Amino acid sequence: MPEIKPEIDPEAVGLSAARLARIDSHFARYVDDGRLAGWLAVVTRRGAVAHVASAGARDLASGSPVEADTLWRLYSMTKPVTSVAAMMLHEEGAFDLNDPVARWIPSLASPQVYVGGPAAKPVTRPATEPIRVWHLLTHTAGFTYGFHHLHPVDAMYRQAGYEWGSPAGIDLAAVVDDWAGLPLLFDPGTEWAYSVATDVLGRLVEVVSGQPLDEHFRTRILEPLGMTDTTFWVDDASAGRLATLYTADPLTKKAVPAAGRSVRTPPTLLSGGGGLVGTAGDYHRFTQMLLRGGELDGTRLLGRRTVAFMTRNHLPGGRDLHELGRPLHAESPFLGVGFGLGFSVTLDPVAGRVVGSAGEYGWGGAASTAFWVDPAEELTAMFFTQLMPSSTHPIRPQLRALVYQSIVDG
Repeated sequence: MPEIKPEIDPEAVGLSAARLARIDSHFARYVDDGRLAGWLAVVTRRGAVAHVASAGARDLASGSPVEADTLWRLYSMTKPVTSVAAMMLHEEGAFDLNDPVARWIPSLASPQVYVGGPAAKPVTRPATEPIRVWHLLTHTAGFTYGFHHLHPVDAMYRQAGYEWGSPAGIDLAAVVDDWAGLPLLFDPGTEWAYSVATDVLGRLVEVVSGQPLDEHFRTRILEPLGMTDTTFWVDDASAGRLATLYTADPLTKKAVPAAGRSVRTPPTLLSGGGGLVGTAGDYHRFTQMLLRGGELDGTRLLGRRTVAFMTRNHLPGGRDLHELGRPLHAESPFLGVGFGLGFSVTLDPVAGRVVGSAGEYGWGGAASTAFWVDPAEELTAMFFTQLMPSSTHPIRPQLRALVYQSIVDG
């Protein structure tokens, strides 16, 4: 199990230890007033862990503290892993990014686009463009999520059993076929909508590789990187390390236990969009592989140019998510933020009024986890907690400000 602990004096890599301590004191208040049960934060620079901090409990009922080996539901921080898996296959010549996905998933051969009417009786027309691989990687395919509650198609997903989960006993191949029977929000490649697209991408990985997604992740990414604690479910031996999932009480705003899909048994549906559970130490290795251009400790998953390509803005016309995207409940604005192949990409920090660097990339999960990689500053940051949904508190912009104010070198 990869440990996560400080490896270097912060001052040796241009960070102020006193300023990094502001992260600790700021988020300690979230625990003190009950907004979070517990959390863990990690900051690295120039390939070394400079700061690790934690507070509170992984389970309030037992009082079990957050520890370095605590297991966290990663939710959408699974998406970059799936995107890396897909791009590894792309590097091997398995598909081109412009290839229609229907070549491997026939149910997606004739997508229909919503043009009007209620969820019970929608009016649709044929899409003007096939769903291509790059559409899945960029969330421009036209899929959605049932939990958005913003559009009649979102309601159709909920009616079909897809809001925060899926119908019991259904596997990845079947859910993709279900989604193929629902209308798209728009013609592929014309807009951005956060969606089940990465789950569809996970199915593409399965079909192309000939392996179930969990086996493919294990053999091609997790074991090679030494991410031995990252899985789709938590066995009995590790169950005591699993953090409890919380939500905010609507009146007190304090963290209270939340219902969520079980991660204690092997899932029928292997979700490349949100299914992984793992530790901070494991995800640290994943972020360092990205920062180093696809390689870590002699293991290369991707070529340097591929990582650089993935972390550029791929939205049509170079637009940002605010301009091209649909409204999305989030704790920070999307002004000046684009989207690459599996990651958000900062185009202009000033536009979003959030301190950072142009070119940094990352993403977060529904339980308020987050990470980003900043190549310009040779910096990574991660935050782990288990509060649903992630829009409850402005944790991510606050963390950004606290991390960047700690940089004191030239």
